[in-house]
Amino acid sequence: MDAAGRRRAIAEALSKAAGPVAASVLGERFGVSRQIVVGDIALLRASGMDITATPRGYILGAGVGLGLRRTVACVHDTEGMERELNIMVSNGCTVLDVVIEHAVYGQLTGELHLRSLRDVQEFMRRSREHGGSPLSLLTGGIHTHTLLCPDNRSFEDCVRELKEAGILLE
Repeated sequence: MDAAGRRRAIAEALSKAAGPVAASVLGERFGVSRQIVVGDIALLRASGMDITATPRGYILGAGVGLGLRRTVACVHDTEGMERELNIMVSNGCTVLDVVIEHAVYGQLTGELHLRSLRDVQEFMRRSREHGGSPLSLLTGGIHTHTLLCPDNRSFEDCVRELKEAGILLE
């Protein structure tokens, strides 16, 4: 398979995927290295495809799903991150991203796409394994999350629990 054919096959695989697909999985499937897939994804994005990299792999922008998009402002230390994410997904919300306002670079966004307690566990495991630090360390713990919530009640319950936990920035 030539490079153009592989990129078409990667785009098709992502369009049919039920969830995120890791670059290493795509590499194995198409007989190339993970780094070749990363380059292919960059070229697909440059051609106009809306591909998002999440901690668990790539998804097409349309894979976000339906629901109410809400933003919540939070503040916590490193230890509060897992509790915060668990509160959000336990209330049925998908944590789409984390956003900080950096003094030099402006807005920095990290794509998360966490939907379940299992997703949070895996994210935390990978964060510890790779020595990852939360973006919010750059802003004294202040950050926002974009949430995709099934309904307004789920969002309100999430906000209430974040407030009770001392995580909601008011």
